[in-house]
Amino acid sequence: MTTVRMAKKAASPAKKITAPVKPPRISPPLASRVQAAAEPPAAAAPVLSDNDIYDRVVSAILDHRLPPGTKLVEDKLATAFGVSRTRIRPVLVRLANEQVVTLTPNRGAAIAQPTVQEAREVFEARRMIEPRLVELFIANATPADIAVLSAGIAEEEAARLAGDMRRAIRLAGDFHLLIAQAAGHQTLGRILRELVSRTSLILMTYSPSHTSEREEATACGCREHQALIDAIRLRDAREASRRMLEHLQRLESQLEFSPPDSTTPDLVSLFGRVA
Repeated sequence: MTTVRMAKKAASPAKKITAPVKPPRISPPLASRVQAAAEPPAAAAPVLSDNDIYDRVVSAILDHRLPPGTKLVEDKLATAFGVSRTRIRPVLVRLANEQVVTLTPNRGAAIAQPTVQEAREVFEARRMIEPRLVELFIANATPADIAVLSAGIAEEEAARLAGDMRRAIRLAGDFHLLIAQAAGHQTLGRILRELVSRTSLILMTYSPSHTSEREEATACGCREHQALIDAIRLRDAREASRRMLEHLQRLESQLEFSPPDSTTPDLVSLFGRVA
């Protein structure tokens, strides 16, 4: 009897136990990659045009951040601006055509170092064209144009009082360029832009060596710009032309024709783009 029960028990089928299926686990690194893939890509930095690169180099010159003689290494500029070397070369050629940069075979490009003769020629050229430009400005300018000039003088004076001579000099150059822009003479305006860039190099090379003298020269520039604005507001073209001529003559008379010592800036640090 016992044998029969054991046989029946042995013959009964065994119950099958199925374990619950668990979803596969994703390791943290893989999970991060999956999440990153699902997110939209970050916007790429805008590609600079040749004009953008040109404007930034000229701005650095006007701001006195690129002293005369600074070597413009194409590889470093390409890295700084995030472009290829082939994009840098045409910009340097353009600057060389404007005599802001010198190109020497087997030596590359460098910021121009104006000679005494070149400095005198630049100021002579400015005395020839800027009195005419201020006359055209008075003929064509709107009250808004005059207000922009006045605001620029206020910024120039604020920069001088704050001891920021580089910014004050840059704003002083902008004052002259704004007059040319509103004068409506495109040819003379282009010529003046080149002359102002070269004037910045001249001022870096031949400005008074003592800080107090440089500050006084900048202060005189502010006062003369204000006197010029006064004549412009009266629409007195003859008086404004005379004051412009005297202003340029005084600028040249304050130059000391002995180059100062200067340090070479790092181009990547100067122009490096923020990622």
